[in-house]
Amino acid sequence: MMRHLISAADLTRDDAVLILDTAEEMARVADRPIKKLPTLRGRTVVNLFFEDSTRTRISFEAAEKRLSADVINFTAKGSSVSKGESLKDTAQTLEAMGVDAVVIRHGASGAPFRLATSGWIDAAVINAGDGTHQHPTQALLDAFTLRRRLVGPDAGLGQDLAGRRVTVVGDILHSRVARSNVDLLHTLGAHVTLVAPPTLVPVGVENWPCEVSYSLDKVLDRSDAVMMLRVQRERMNAAYFPTEREYARRYGLDGERMAKMPGDAVVMHPGPMVRGMEITAEVADSPRCTAVEQVTNGVSVRMAVLYLLLGGNEPAVAQNRPAPATEENHAS
Repeated sequence: MMRHLISAADLTRDDAVLILDTAEEMARVADRPIKKLPTLRGRTVVNLFFEDSTRTRISFEAAEKRLSADVINFTAKGSSVSKGESLKDTAQTLEAMGVDAVVIRHGASGAPFRLATSGWIDAAVINAGDGTHQHPTQALLDAFTLRRRLVGPDAGLGQDLAGRRVTVVGDILHSRVARSNVDLLHTLGAHVTLVAPPTLVPVGVENWPCEVSYSLDKVLDRSDAVMMLRVQRERMNAAYFPTEREYARRYGLDGERMAKMPGDAVVMHPGPMVRGMEITAEVADSPRCTAVEQVTNGVSVRMAVLYLLLGGNEPAVAQNRPAPATEENHAS
């Protein structure tokens, strides 16, 4: 396992499967009366968020606390950053505090990579989303959810997603979730198809390891999973489609379209959902929609990433129980 997690493209197939298998063990902690492990006791993790994100920040914080880490939440608003402090100055302040890991979310693509490679800080760096670039833990939790639904929790251990067909629909242009999923799902052997209006397809997409379609209806009947993306209006400075109604008519997922999917296929959404535009209430509330599961699974996956980066190099999965369940395993 590498020292930082910056991009889903950095993960090998074995890296990714190890994280998914470890997350499967971490998920069992949630079923215990006491939902905590002593793995990261004495370690300090900083959540360094330059962008608003309640869902991701809370998920990371829950994961850190379940592993008994000391947690510091840092938001740009109301901090020295709002007074003009640079990323370098902030990093050096954190280094002086002796933090062990930094979970960073930043509006500038490449900021986590800069933090990890600059020499400003000696901590492990985990990318919680940077600009329109990457969001690797989101891709991992999506893959974890897919494997659980399509293969099974126990049957999936050690398995990848070879041969599975995943369709990603919506605002590909502004989506770090789409980029991360294309990279990771390809690594895990899945076949990915992107569906979007031509105006929301990035330049250079022909170099990505996926196919592109401009028609959702043509690919539904051969999709094991359909992942809907939110239209990110806050990143748009132009009109990318005529009206919301037109977008929903061509690229929204409703009950009629869901019925065209194979019987065991699932619907995914990274959230937050804009009901009525990219997805109808009927679909969002369907048992086939995994949106709520993805939130739950996000905590398990982030626990696995933190454990593997900070908790030691020994295998986390052994004899179907979490290795860090006792103090003795982590006395060092």
